[in-house]
Amino acid sequence: NLLLKISRTFSLFRHFQTTTNLILLSMAVSDFLVGLAVMPLMIVTLDSCRGTSTVVCYLYHLFSFILTSASVGNMVLISVDRYVAICYPLRYSSIKPNRVKICVSLCWISSVIYNFILLNDYLSQLDFTSSCYKKCILYIDYILVIVDVVITFCVPLTVIIVLYSRVFVVAVTQARAMRAQVSTISSQSVSAMKSEMRAARTLGIIILFFLMSFFPYYISSLTGQGLSDEALTGQLLLFFCNSTINPIIYAFFYPWFRKSLKVLVSGK
Repeated sequence: NLLLKISRTFSLFRHFQTTTNLILLSMAVSDFLVGLAVMPLMIVTLDSCRGTSTVVCYLYHLFSFILTSASVGNMVLISVDRYVAICYPLRYSSIKPNRVKICVSLCWISSVIYNFILLNDYLSQLDFTSSCYKKCILYIDYILVIVDVVITFCVPLTVIIVLYSRVFVVAVTQARAMRAQVSTISSQSVSAMKSEMRAARTLGIIILFFLMSFFPYYISSLTGQGLSDEALTGQLLLFFCNSTINPIIYAFFYPWFRKSLKVLVSGK
Protein backbone atom coordinates (compact mmCIF):
# COMPACT_ATOMS: atom_id res chain seq x y z
CA ASN A 1 0.00 0.00 0.00
CA LEU A 2 2.84 2.40 0.87
CA LEU A 3 4.65 1.56 -2.38
CA LEU A 4 1.45 2.25 -4.31
CA LYS A 5 1.11 5.66 -2.63
CA ILE A 6 4.74 6.50 -3.40
CA SER A 7 4.24 5.40 -7.01
CA ARG A 8 1.18 7.63 -7.36
CA THR A 9 3.06 10.53 -5.79
CA PHE A 10 5.93 10.22 -8.26
CA SER A 11 3.44 9.93 -11.13
CA LEU A 12 1.86 13.17 -9.96
CA PHE A 13 5.30 14.77 -9.65
CA ARG A 14 6.13 13.88 -13.26
CA HIS A 15 3.06 15.88 -14.27
CA PHE A 16 4.62 18.96 -12.58
CA GLN A 17 8.17 18.17 -13.69
CA THR A 18 10.09 21.40 -14.30
CA THR A 19 13.73 22.32 -13.88
CA THR A 20 12.97 24.06 -10.58
CA ASN A 21 10.90 21.15 -9.24
CA LEU A 22 13.69 18.69 -10.05
CA ILE A 23 16.06 20.65 -7.82
CA LEU A 24 13.37 20.89 -5.14
CA LEU A 25 12.97 17.10 -5.33
CA SER A 26 16.71 16.73 -4.72
CA MET A 27 16.39 19.03 -1.70
CA ALA A 28 13.40 17.04 -0.44
CA VAL A 29 15.43 13.83 -0.71
CA SER A 30 18.26 15.30 1.38
CA ASP A 31 15.73 16.59 3.96
CA PHE A 32 14.09 13.15 4.08
CA LEU A 33 17.44 11.41 4.58
CA VAL A 34 18.32 13.79 7.43
CA GLY A 35 15.13 12.74 9.21
CA LEU A 36 15.50 9.07 8.30
CA ALA A 37 19.20 8.57 9.02
CA VAL A 38 21.01 11.52 10.61
CA MET A 39 18.55 12.48 13.36
CA PRO A 40 18.14 8.91 14.73
CA LEU A 41 21.92 8.44 14.66
CA MET A 42 22.36 11.78 16.40
CA ILE A 43 19.93 10.74 19.16
CA VAL A 44 21.89 7.51 19.66
CA THR A 45 25.20 9.40 19.92
CA LEU A 46 23.69 11.88 22.40
CA ASP A 47 22.49 9.02 24.60
CA SER A 48 26.11 8.47 25.52
CA CYS A 49 25.48 6.61 28.79
CA ARG A 50 24.69 3.52 26.75
CA GLY A 51 27.79 3.94 24.68
CA THR A 52 28.07 4.53 20.94
CA SER A 53 29.43 1.92 18.58
CA THR A 54 32.11 2.84 16.09
CA VAL A 55 29.78 1.99 13.19
CA VAL A 56 27.01 4.31 14.45
CA CYS A 57 29.48 7.13 15.06
CA TYR A 58 31.07 6.60 11.63
CA LEU A 59 27.70 6.66 9.83
CA TYR A 60 26.49 9.70 11.78
CA HIS A 61 29.46 11.86 10.80
CA LEU A 62 29.60 10.57 7.23
CA PHE A 63 25.87 11.09 6.53
CA SER A 64 25.94 14.50 8.23
CA PHE A 65 28.77 15.80 6.08
CA ILE A 66 27.48 14.31 2.82
CA LEU A 67 23.90 15.57 3.25
CA THR A 68 25.14 19.01 4.31
CA SER A 69 27.31 19.31 1.21
CA ALA A 70 24.46 18.08 -1.00
CA SER A 71 22.07 20.63 0.56
CA VAL A 72 24.53 23.45 -0.04
CA GLY A 73 24.97 22.29 -3.64
CA ASN A 74 21.19 22.24 -4.12
CA MET A 75 20.97 25.81 -2.81
CA VAL A 76 23.55 26.91 -5.38
CA LEU A 77 21.63 25.12 -8.14
CA ILE A 78 18.43 26.88 -7.06
CA SER A 79 20.20 30.25 -7.22
CA VAL A 80 21.53 29.46 -10.70
CA ASP A 81 18.06 28.28 -11.77
CA ARG A 82 16.40 31.52 -10.62
CA TYR A 83 19.20 33.63 -12.09
CA VAL A 84 18.80 32.12 -15.55
CA ALA A 85 14.98 32.11 -15.34
CA ILE A 86 14.75 35.81 -14.43
CA CYS A 87 17.76 37.24 -16.28
CA TYR A 88 17.74 35.03 -19.39
CA PRO A 89 14.13 33.78 -19.83
CA LEU A 90 14.55 32.76 -23.48
CA ARG A 91 17.61 30.64 -22.71
CA TYR A 92 15.87 29.20 -19.64
CA SER A 93 12.93 27.93 -21.69
CA SER A 94 15.33 25.86 -23.81
CA ILE A 95 16.92 24.04 -20.85
CA LYS A 96 15.92 20.39 -20.85
CA PRO A 97 15.09 18.47 -17.64
CA ASN A 98 17.78 15.89 -18.48
CA ARG A 99 20.45 18.59 -18.20
CA VAL A 100 19.16 19.52 -14.75
CA LYS A 101 19.13 15.84 -13.73
CA ILE A 102 22.81 15.63 -14.70
CA CYS A 103 23.62 18.71 -12.59
CA VAL A 104 21.73 17.31 -9.60
CA SER A 105 23.46 13.93 -9.98
CA LEU A 106 26.87 15.60 -10.14
CA CYS A 107 25.99 17.55 -6.99
CA TRP A 108 25.33 14.34 -5.06
CA ILE A 109 28.28 12.41 -6.52
CA SER A 110 30.73 15.24 -5.80
CA SER A 111 29.37 15.53 -2.23
CA VAL A 112 30.01 11.84 -1.59
CA ILE A 113 33.50 11.83 -3.13
CA TYR A 114 34.56 15.10 -1.46
CA ASN A 115 33.54 14.00 2.03
CA PHE A 116 35.06 10.53 1.69
CA ILE A 117 38.36 12.21 0.78
CA LEU A 118 38.01 14.77 3.58
CA LEU A 119 36.98 12.38 6.35
CA ASN A 120 38.50 9.01 5.46
CA ASP A 121 41.64 9.28 7.60
CA TYR A 122 39.81 10.92 10.52
CA LEU A 123 36.83 8.56 10.61
CA SER A 124 39.23 5.65 10.98
CA GLN A 125 40.59 7.31 14.15
CA LEU A 126 37.33 8.16 15.94
CA ASP A 127 37.91 9.09 19.56
CA PHE A 128 35.61 7.72 22.29
CA THR A 129 36.66 9.65 25.37
CA SER A 130 35.19 11.02 28.57
CA SER A 131 35.55 10.54 32.29
CA CYS A 132 32.34 8.52 32.55
CA TYR A 133 30.61 8.86 29.18
CA LYS A 134 31.45 7.32 25.88
CA LYS A 135 31.11 10.07 23.27
CA CYS A 136 31.27 10.16 19.50
CA ILE A 137 33.92 12.80 18.84
CA LEU A 138 35.49 13.58 15.48
CA TYR A 139 38.74 15.56 15.53
CA ILE A 140 39.78 17.17 12.24
CA ASP A 141 42.89 19.23 11.56
CA TYR A 142 42.04 22.94 11.83
CA ILE A 143 43.50 23.68 8.39
CA LEU A 144 41.11 21.15 6.85
CA VAL A 145 38.24 22.69 8.82
CA ILE A 146 39.06 26.07 7.26
CA VAL A 147 39.26 24.51 3.79
CA ASP A 148 35.93 22.74 4.32
CA VAL A 149 34.18 25.91 5.55
CA VAL A 150 35.49 27.86 2.56
CA ILE A 151 34.45 25.17 0.04
CA THR A 152 31.07 24.21 1.50
CA PHE A 153 29.95 27.58 2.92
CA CYS A 154 31.92 30.72 2.00
CA VAL A 155 32.18 30.09 -1.75
CA PRO A 156 28.56 28.87 -2.15
CA LEU A 157 27.33 31.78 0.02
CA THR A 158 29.18 34.26 -2.20
CA VAL A 159 27.70 32.70 -5.35
CA ILE A 160 24.18 32.73 -3.86
CA ILE A 161 24.43 36.39 -2.76
CA VAL A 162 25.82 37.55 -6.11
CA LEU A 163 23.20 35.68 -8.16
CA TYR A 164 20.26 36.69 -5.98
CA SER A 165 21.42 40.32 -5.95
CA ARG A 166 21.31 40.24 -9.73
CA VAL A 167 17.91 38.51 -9.66
CA PHE A 168 16.55 41.20 -7.33
CA VAL A 169 17.77 44.05 -9.56
CA VAL A 170 16.35 42.46 -12.72
CA ALA A 171 13.05 41.58 -11.00
CA VAL A 172 12.57 45.19 -9.86
CA THR A 173 13.40 46.46 -13.35
CA GLN A 174 10.95 44.02 -14.95
CA ALA A 175 8.21 44.94 -12.47
CA ARG A 176 8.59 48.62 -13.34
CA ALA A 177 8.56 47.83 -17.06
CA MET A 178 5.41 45.73 -16.65
CA ARG A 179 3.63 48.57 -14.85
CA ALA A 180 4.68 51.06 -17.52
CA GLN A 181 3.65 48.83 -20.45
CA VAL A 182 0.74 46.90 -18.96
CA SER A 183 -1.47 47.71 -21.94
CA THR A 184 1.00 46.42 -24.55
CA ILE A 185 2.16 43.21 -22.82
CA SER A 186 -0.01 40.12 -23.23
CA SER A 187 -1.69 38.70 -20.15
CA GLN A 188 0.15 35.41 -20.74
CA SER A 189 3.55 37.15 -20.63
CA VAL A 190 2.59 39.06 -17.48
CA SER A 191 1.43 35.83 -15.82
CA ALA A 192 4.69 34.06 -16.73
CA MET A 193 6.80 36.91 -15.34
CA LYS A 194 4.81 37.00 -12.10
CA SER A 195 5.14 33.22 -11.74
CA GLU A 196 8.93 33.35 -12.10
CA MET A 197 9.16 36.21 -9.59
CA ARG A 198 6.99 34.35 -7.07
CA ALA A 199 9.27 31.34 -7.47
CA ALA A 200 12.32 33.56 -6.91
CA ARG A 201 10.73 34.97 -3.73
CA THR A 202 9.83 31.52 -2.39
CA LEU A 203 13.25 30.06 -3.08
CA GLY A 204 14.83 33.17 -1.58
CA ILE A 205 12.93 32.43 1.65
CA ILE A 206 14.22 28.84 1.60
CA ILE A 207 17.79 30.07 1.17
CA LEU A 208 17.34 32.62 3.99
CA PHE A 209 16.21 29.92 6.45
CA PHE A 210 19.03 27.71 5.21
CA LEU A 211 21.63 30.37 6.00
CA MET A 212 20.08 31.13 9.40
CA SER A 213 20.27 27.43 10.31
CA PHE A 214 23.80 26.83 9.06
CA PHE A 215 25.49 30.14 9.90
CA PRO A 216 26.13 29.54 13.66
CA TYR A 217 27.65 26.10 13.00
CA TYR A 218 30.01 27.29 10.28
CA ILE A 219 31.05 30.45 12.15
CA SER A 220 31.99 28.47 15.28
CA SER A 221 33.90 26.00 13.08
CA LEU A 222 35.73 28.87 11.40
CA THR A 223 36.70 30.60 14.67
CA GLY A 224 37.79 27.32 16.23
CA GLN A 225 36.13 28.17 19.55
CA GLY A 226 35.30 25.28 21.84
CA LEU A 227 31.65 24.84 22.80
CA SER A 228 29.98 23.20 25.77
CA ASP A 229 28.04 19.99 25.13
CA GLU A 230 24.74 21.86 25.53
CA ALA A 231 25.73 24.63 23.09
CA LEU A 232 27.01 22.13 20.54
CA THR A 233 23.82 20.06 20.79
CA GLY A 234 21.66 23.17 20.33
CA GLN A 235 23.76 24.24 17.37
CA LEU A 236 23.39 20.84 15.70
CA LEU A 237 19.63 20.77 16.32
CA LEU A 238 19.31 24.20 14.67
CA PHE A 239 21.54 22.93 11.87
CA PHE A 240 19.27 19.97 11.13
CA CYS A 241 15.99 21.83 11.83
CA ASN A 242 16.41 23.33 8.37
CA SER A 243 15.27 19.97 6.99
CA THR A 244 12.05 20.34 9.00
CA ILE A 245 11.39 23.92 7.89
CA ASN A 246 11.81 23.29 4.15
CA PRO A 247 8.75 21.00 3.69
CA ILE A 248 6.61 23.57 5.54
CA ILE A 249 7.76 26.27 3.11
CA TYR A 250 7.11 23.96 0.13
CA ALA A 251 3.60 23.17 1.37
CA PHE A 252 2.81 26.84 2.00
CA PHE A 253 3.95 28.17 -1.39
CA TYR A 254 3.59 25.23 -3.81
CA PRO A 255 0.10 23.80 -4.56
CA TRP A 256 1.66 20.84 -6.42
CA PHE A 257 3.62 19.91 -3.28
CA ARG A 258 0.46 19.98 -1.16
CA LYS A 259 -1.31 17.80 -3.72
CA SER A 260 1.59 15.31 -3.82
CA LEU A 261 1.71 15.20 -0.01
CA LYS A 262 -2.04 14.59 0.16
CA VAL A 263 -1.71 11.66 -2.27
CA LEU A 264 1.20 10.22 -0.26
CA VAL A 265 -0.67 10.50 3.07
CA SER A 266 -4.24 9.65 2.07
CA GLY A 267 -3.71 7.75 -1.18
CA LYS A 268 -6.41 9.90 -2.84
